[in-house]
Amino acid sequence: MGLFKNLFKQTAIYGLATVVPRMLSFILVRLYTDLLPAEEYGRVSVIFVYIIFFNVILAYGMETSFFRFYNTEENKKSVVETSMVSIFWTTISFLAIALLFRNSASDFLEIDVQYITYVIWILALDALVIIPFSKLRAYQRPLFYAAIKIGNVVVNLGLNLFFLLLLPEIASDSPKGLISSIYFENFEIGYIFISNIVASLLTFLVLVPNYFQIKWKFDFSLWKRMMKYGFPILIAGIAFAINDQVDKLLLNYLLPADVAEEQVGIYAACYKLGLFMVLFRTAYTLGIEPFFFSYASNENAKQTYATITKYFVIFGSLMTLGIIVFADVLKFIMIPNSIYWDAMGVVPLIILANFFLGIYTNLSVWYKLTNQTHIGAWISIVGAVLTLVLNFLLIPVFQENYGQGFMGAAIATIVAYGMMMFISYVLGNKYYPIPYDMKKISSYLGISILFSAVYFYLFRENYFVGVPMLIAFTYFIYYNEKELINRILKRKV
Repeated sequence: MGLFKNLFKQTAIYGLATVVPRMLSFILVRLYTDLLPAEEYGRVSVIFVYIIFFNVILAYGMETSFFRFYNTEENKKSVVETSMVSIFWTTISFLAIALLFRNSASDFLEIDVQYITYVIWILALDALVIIPFSKLRAYQRPLFYAAIKIGNVVVNLGLNLFFLLLLPEIASDSPKGLISSIYFENFEIGYIFISNIVASLLTFLVLVPNYFQIKWKFDFSLWKRMMKYGFPILIAGIAFAINDQVDKLLLNYLLPADVAEEQVGIYAACYKLGLFMVLFRTAYTLGIEPFFFSYASNENAKQTYATITKYFVIFGSLMTLGIIVFADVLKFIMIPNSIYWDAMGVVPLIILANFFLGIYTNLSVWYKLTNQTHIGAWISIVGAVLTLVLNFLLIPVFQENYGQGFMGAAIATIVAYGMMMFISYVLGNKYYPIPYDMKKISSYLGISILFSAVYFYLFRENYFVGVPMLIAFTYFIYYNEKELINRILKRKV
């Protein structure tokens, strides 16, 4: 139990580093949806999609390669220095080229060149801290990691509140004052990205000593092996970005111009309600990825992986049902502007899609530990192709018949992640069989999905149905796992 206790502790701290910033970011969702028309929020969402794509490209799988080689190479210092030097020079090269061609990018993407410039600097600053953050995880310093992550979001949130709420009032009360000189009307989107730049810059300044602590030695042979391992991760990352984000771009592209940005805005806002599952999945992934690699040589590794996956499904299934039952309560807290509620129907689909992705993360251990990351890339490519095809097919159909093209995007997301989860399970049984308790895992997952669908689409907002369903499911879990639960409670006593 000590192993699981340590893993839980690590995951809890990394979860803190994920949950607290995301909880603070929920305030930003409310701020943006309160202050910005749906069209402008849609425009902001589209720009952030591009940021996510380029974040993946600028990391090019080096983060995962770092963990893999840090745990397998004797010369760990060389792994740190080689990966850090690699990221540094690729980032500097990107910064120079991107700034040089920013006007062309602005014309091609139809985004204001000023916003393009802000995005370039955000991307560069975020890329430069990839390996320093990875070092903190590898050195098992989750508290420092959490403090920096939380600090970044606190600064970002504070500046957003200042620029969007306080500054307009100051400019109105004292139009000739010094602070009022930085106020510009109708510049809300610009202030959003300036806040991000300052937060990223401060994070970089905290971690920049890492670059002065190395001797800048570059092991080209090691780098080639890291790139060979990491390149499929890059492809998989791009495919993941397609699965998770391209729907917003396609909504903007496939829908009529007069409704496109508005639908992107309301879809992106309701999509945020699914972030409660994203919090759980992301925190878990941050804690589990280093563990997978470090524990691989143990004799009972496979049984441990199977047990961890079952626990993940238990917690995830209960969380899925709980979020869906209370989704209409959460919308009043996060998105009180009723203009955005038209897309509430996507919430169960997005929550389940992210749960499937979390299960896929567990199942993907086999191709990472057997150095077959190229298979993981192919699985992700299958998901990406499925996402693109279904978006192109379903968005126009749902728009034409129901005026809700975003439902097609949500369906495409859950189908793609479900297929990736299934393929990974099948291939994992072939290449690296793990004794998963499929009977229990299937029952927890199946009941959670059934209860969620019945409640949300038949008895929505009827808590006399939803709450008993949640209680019954909780008891079902206790009944099946009571031996373990009682053992844990006795240990605590």
